[in-house]
Amino acid sequence: MRIEDIPREKIVYDKQYPIYIGDTAGVSTPYQKLHWHDALEINRIKSGKGYYNINGRIYEFQEGDVLLINSNDLHCAYETEPLLMQVITFDLSWLLGIMRFDPQIVAPFKEMGMHYTNLLDRNHPGMTELRRLLTRMQEEHNGQTDCYRVMVLAYLVEFLAYVNRHFRVPCVEEARASLGSAQLVKIRKVITAMEEDAAYPWSLEELAALAFLSPSRFSDIFRQAVDMPPLAYLIVLRIERSQQLLDTTSMKISEIALDCGFPSLSNFNRLFKKHLGVTPMLYRSRASRS
Repeated sequence: MRIEDIPREKIVYDKQYPIYIGDTAGVSTPYQKLHWHDALEINRIKSGKGYYNINGRIYEFQEGDVLLINSNDLHCAYETEPLLMQVITFDLSWLLGIMRFDPQIVAPFKEMGMHYTNLLDRNHPGMTELRRLLTRMQEEHNGQTDCYRVMVLAYLVEFLAYVNRHFRVPCVEEARASLGSAQLVKIRKVITAMEEDAAYPWSLEELAALAFLSPSRFSDIFRQAVDMPPLAYLIVLRIERSQQLLDTTSMKISEIALDCGFPSLSNFNRLFKKHLGVTPMLYRSRASRS
């Protein structure tokens, strides 16, 4: 199984301007779930605190931090204090002309784990300049005055060049607990199967077989990548699916429980309340009033 064979989030851009820049308040449910995409991503924490799980490694972030997320990085984010984050995603193709001139421009992503870390050193004196460049990039993007696309590209290139020059280290010294690419491919394959049929009564042995691993080895790798056991993640997927049905359909709660793979209504009620703090009935009544 090749990495390109694993379904991933496809971000569609304007061909002439293949970048997204915006702010996100908090972390919505889809982004609390592990995902990967074909874009490069830059995050700046404007306020709040939380943590990222990126390829099985946990990064705690705080106001002022800057993070780089490579295409195909398996990641999700959680907030521990009210979070406001600047999010930039862009298509690598936008930099092709620059790369022909200097391929080192994308080294912060291509050499991630070797000479760069996903969370840039918050104590580095160059962080002030990085934040300034990201702020100017967003101002140009939002203002859309003459030549703003060129200015956004210029600030992006300057940002990457600055990271290259000032944040590269001879080798990453921290002991990385992240997984290898082959292991991540296997975990992506299993997550895709679980998401496509969360109602199926998956056993640990069946999931491990999809990854061609023993159940114990698979559990270790999955927990490292996802930060929870495989069957616990399956419950999370079922709860998310049940929320969608409670929000968008008039199905009976007992029917939703069955449709989402819960063995009984009592089991569904108990797990739903454990995860969300309310029963499915109360959740639906609140949603209908909002």
